[in-house]
Amino acid sequence: MAQSFYPRLLTAPKQSFFLFGPRGCGKSTWVRSEFPRAHRIDLLDEVSHHRYLTHVGAFAEELRALPAGSTVVVDEVQRLPQLLNEVHRAIEERRMRFILCGSSARKLKQQGTNLLAGRALRRQMFPFLPAELGADFDLETVLTHGSLPVIWQSPERKETLLAYVRMYLREEIQAEALVRNLPGFARFLPVAALLHGQTVNVASLARDAGAQRTTVASYLEILEDTLLAFRLPAYSAKLRVREKRHPKLYWVDAGIVRAAKNQLNPPSPEERGPLFEGWIAGLLQAYREYRGLFDDWFYWAPAEANRTEVDFLLQRGRKWLAVEAKSAARIDDDALRGLRAIGDLKGLERRILVHPGQRPRTTTDGIEIWPVSHFLRALDTSQL
Repeated sequence: MAQSFYPRLLTAPKQSFFLFGPRGCGKSTWVRSEFPRAHRIDLLDEVSHHRYLTHVGAFAEELRALPAGSTVVVDEVQRLPQLLNEVHRAIEERRMRFILCGSSARKLKQQGTNLLAGRALRRQMFPFLPAELGADFDLETVLTHGSLPVIWQSPERKETLLAYVRMYLREEIQAEALVRNLPGFARFLPVAALLHGQTVNVASLARDAGAQRTTVASYLEILEDTLLAFRLPAYSAKLRVREKRHPKLYWVDAGIVRAAKNQLNPPSPEERGPLFEGWIAGLLQAYREYRGLFDDWFYWAPAEANRTEVDFLLQRGRKWLAVEAKSAARIDDDALRGLRAIGDLKGLERRILVHPGQRPRTTTDGIEIWPVSHFLRALDTSQL
């Protein structure tokens, strides 16, 4: 039975900040816990949204009624970006602190939107991590239904996941008018879900989705802006042409990607590989945000070898760390091919393969093979 509350790894900055994350990732719960006395403005509430939409001055009046130096939470701030002008003024003139939560950065990226000129930092929240779930963490559950808090804490995870995708289309896409053709975007989602953990060729994806190339490029941007997916670029040595041009697409949660393609039975053997790789990608992304685990990251695929690649190449200054994710409990030589091929990369410090095995070991040529439990301990103790 899932707990009602799990402590999160995210730490709040001392100054004002934007907090982004997909719907249902626990932003509001975390903010209430961290800032219990803050003045809260919820733009998801239609009455409040309409009042500020028709009279922006009402927002300014509400802020002026608060004591100088107050902390204010604005939930779903992307619904009314024009309010940020008043936020800017309150920070400057009254030294107020704002926590500006949102499930989409799309409208905030539009030209002319006041992003507070560095007066507010940017933070991101992710689905539950194993360190946050503690004893409740279960890899099979995470690969089957994901770990988005709104799903994890539901007694009917399958039905809630399907409802989540419908809600996403209705409230995030249709209500915010992010696309002109909602049925076309709805058809695009399961096609994009099939590319979880794979390279993305926009032209090829457009053919599969039956849409224009520019339309599909816009749809991919919407997936990223609404924080459901991200693209990982290919590594390029110095300023040369990339060894493999197309980025890889990862969804932020296994449950969401499986719901998008209406495939929520126990994962098939063919599904497990991309799901496990995607979960490791999500962990790395979260620990980069929460702990500054690395500076930048890529995947590595030399042009001269079509079937050779390394899932993740992490950069720390001038040093590199190669990480490969394999869903098999037993590791053979073929699984190590990519890590062996990258061995001559200048600045490469470690090569690690993560899999659902039992015991860590090291090959004679220095590749470290870690079970998931060992990898999680390394993340939590910053020993990666």
